[in-house]
Amino acid sequence: MKIVLIRKANLLFVAALCLAHSFAQDASPWGLPEGAKARIGKGWINEIRYSPDGTRLAVASSTGVWLYDMASYQEVALLAGHTDWVRSVAFSPAGRTIASASEDETVRLWEADTGEVQQTLSGHTSPVVSVAFSPDGRTIASGSEDNTIRLWEAKTGEHQRTLTGHTGEVNSVVFSPNGRAIASGGGDGTIRLWDADTGNPQQTIVMNRSGVASVAFSPDGRVIASEGSSTIRLWDAQTGEHLQTLFESGSFAFSPDGRTIAIGGGWNGVIHLRNADTGERRRTLIGHTAWVRSVVFSPDGSTIASGSEDDTIRLWDTDTGNHQQTLSAPGAVNSVAFSPNGRTIASGSGDNAIRLWNTDTADYQRTLTGHTDWVYSVAFSPDGRTIASGSWDNTIRLWDANTGTHRRTLTGHESSVNSVAFNPDGRTIASGSGDKTVRLWNANTGKHLHTLIEHTDRVYSVAFSPDGRTIASSSGDKTVQLWNADTGNHRQTLTGHTRWVFSVAFSPDGSAIASGSGDDTIRLWDADTGELLLTFSGHSAPVESVAFSPDGRNIASGSTDNTIRLWDTDTGELLRTLTAHSDWIYSVAFSPDGRNIASGGIRESGWTWEGTVLLWDFTASTAVGVGVEPLDSHVTTLGNIKRTALLQNYPNPFNPETWIPYQLENDAYVTFSIYDQSGQIVRTLDIGHQKSGVYRDKSAAANWDGRNQNGEPVTSGTYYYQLRAGDYTSLRRMVIVK
Repeated sequence: MKIVLIRKANLLFVAALCLAHSFAQDASPWGLPEGAKARIGKGWINEIRYSPDGTRLAVASSTGVWLYDMASYQEVALLAGHTDWVRSVAFSPAGRTIASASEDETVRLWEADTGEVQQTLSGHTSPVVSVAFSPDGRTIASGSEDNTIRLWEAKTGEHQRTLTGHTGEVNSVVFSPNGRAIASGGGDGTIRLWDADTGNPQQTIVMNRSGVASVAFSPDGRVIASEGSSTIRLWDAQTGEHLQTLFESGSFAFSPDGRTIAIGGGWNGVIHLRNADTGERRRTLIGHTAWVRSVVFSPDGSTIASGSEDDTIRLWDTDTGNHQQTLSAPGAVNSVAFSPNGRTIASGSGDNAIRLWNTDTADYQRTLTGHTDWVYSVAFSPDGRTIASGSWDNTIRLWDANTGTHRRTLTGHESSVNSVAFNPDGRTIASGSGDKTVRLWNANTGKHLHTLIEHTDRVYSVAFSPDGRTIASSSGDKTVQLWNADTGNHRQTLTGHTRWVFSVAFSPDGSAIASGSGDDTIRLWDADTGELLLTFSGHSAPVESVAFSPDGRNIASGSTDNTIRLWDTDTGELLRTLTAHSDWIYSVAFSPDGRNIASGGIRESGWTWEGTVLLWDFTASTAVGVGVEPLDSHVTTLGNIKRTALLQNYPNPFNPETWIPYQLENDAYVTFSIYDQSGQIVRTLDIGHQKSGVYRDKSAAANWDGRNQNGEPVTSGTYYYQLRAGDYTSLRRMVIVK
C-alpha cells in the first residue's frame, strides 16, 4: 500500500456508538455521507467551546461539530451537514442553539438537544471563520475571509446588516459583555469596534501589519485582548489605549472572573496562566506535545479545556494546574489495510502507532506501539496473523495481529520506509524506502535477503504479483521497475509518466499493472511485455493511490483533487466519482470480498493537518449513484474569481520540487516568501505582475525547487510559504522529505 509522508492532527474514532442523549441526525449515523459505513478519524480540532451550563463541550473540526458529555467524557453526537471544514462554534446564551461557521461559506444553526439543523445562513462569499451570539441571544455575528462581518437574526436566520471596513479577512468577532459593541480582528492588522445596534464603526485600533488572529473582551468589558505577531496585547476598550503586551502567542481565553488569562501556544504545547492585570505568570500547564489550537474556561472557572495539534483535548484544574482528563484517542491516519478476512482495518498513525478497528462496528480494538516516528505503511500477512509496519524511523516492525505483541524489528534502510508488502505465501516482505532502494526480507526470521538498486529517487510503493514471482516498485524518478522476486534481478523499466509515480498495483490475475502518478493519470500496463494498455485521464491533480477490485473489473483511484474515481479496466471509462472527503485523498483499498472501499483523506490548512478514513459500500446495488459527480466539475476556469486566495502546494510532502497554486480576484504584483520553522526567510519568489485568474496547474502555479537563495538544497522539514498580492497576505505550511 502506498504511504503518505504526512503529519495530520486527528482525533481517531472512539467507537462507543451509543448516543447518550438520543441525538437525531438528518443524515446517516454520526454524519456519514450516503454510501459510507463508518468513519475512522474525527478530524482536526479548530475550536472548542463549553455550553453555558458546562455539561457539554463542542469541538469544531474538519468533519463537523463533535459534542462531548462532560459527565461521562464521551462523544454524544456529530453535527454534520457542512460541505467543508468547520472553523468556529458557539452556544447561544440559553444553550439551546449551536452555531457553526464553515469553510463552505455558511453558518448553520443546530438544535442543541436533537442535533437537527434549524437554519443555514448564506451570504458570505468566502469561508466563514468566526461566529458569536450576542449576550441576549437575539443576534449572531459572523466574520469571513470576504473581509466582512454579517449580523443575523438568531430566531429567523434573516440577514440584518453587513459591516464593512476591514481590508483583509475577518479572523475573529466577539460581542462585548453588555451586547452594545462588537469587536473584530482582521488580517489587515486592525481591531475594529462597531455599534451592535446600528453597525456603525466606533473605533479602529492598529495592532500590526501581520494581522490580528483573535480578539476577546474581558468579562467586565473594560479590556480587549488581541493576538497577532507572536504577542498578545491588552487594550482599553473605551479609549483604545495600549495597556500591556504579553510576549506569547496562540489561543487565549479570560477566566469568568476576569483575573486570569490562559494562553496556549508555542511548538511545545505549553499553556501559561497569567494575571490579567499585571501579566505575571501564575502557572504552567504541561502535557500537550504540539501547538495548542484552542483554550477555554468552564463556565464556573474551575476547569480549562485545551485542544491541540497532538490530537487530544485535555482538561485541567484551574487552581492546581493538575491534568484531569484526556478526551479522544490520539493519532492520525496515514495508511489503511484490510485483514484477509475483511473483518479488521489496520491504520498507521502520525503518533507513531498502529491501530486496529472492527470493520462492522468501527469499534477500536487495539493499539500497537514501538515505532519512534510516524507510521506510513501497514500490511497484513496472507494468513492474517502478522502485521508489518513501515515508519519514518527507517524500520519495519512485525506484530502479532491477534495479541498486538511486537515480534521483531527489521533494520537496514537508511531513510523512511514508505511501503511494505507481503508476497502471496507470506514468507517474504518487500519494503520501499526514501533511500531509493527496495529490500527483501524473510518474514519468519527477519533476515535481509536482497537489496534492489535501480531507482534514482525515493521509492513510494511496492507490490507483489499474485503468483509472487514479480515485484513492482514505483518512484519519484517517474518509473515503475519490475524485479524477479526470487533473485532480486531487475527485469524491466516502465516509462511514460511525466511526474512522480506514487502508487503501483497488480491486477488479481497478474496480467496488468496499474500506476498512479503526479501527472494526474493512471496508466495500465501489460505485466509481461511492459506495453502501455490504457491511460485513465480525468483527475485534475496527482493520483496518490490505486487499487484493483478483487474481480479485476474496476480500478479505484484516490487523488489530491479530493475525489475517488472508479474506472472500467477494459475500456478505461470513468464509471463514477465519490466525493465526501473535505480535501486530498491519499489511500484507497478494496476489501477482500469487494463489497467495501476504504479511503483515507487529509486536509492541511495553516498550521495543522486533518485526516479521516471513510468505509464505503461497493456492492452493485448500493454503489450506483453514490456521490456521483460530473467529470467536468473539476475544470478550472479563469474570470469571475470570488476572492484572492493562497492554495495548498502539491505534491506535499515533496522532493525535489513543488508547485504553489493561487488565485487573484484583481490584477496584482505577486511575490512568495518561504520561511523555515524559525521564521527565517529561505527563498523569495518574485512572480511579478499577474492578471486576475486562477494559477493552479503546473504551467501557471509558482514553482519552488527546494533550494535557498544561494541555490543550495534545503534540509528535510517543515517550511512555510507566504503569498503577497497587493494588500493580500496569507501563509500556509509544506513539508520537504529527502
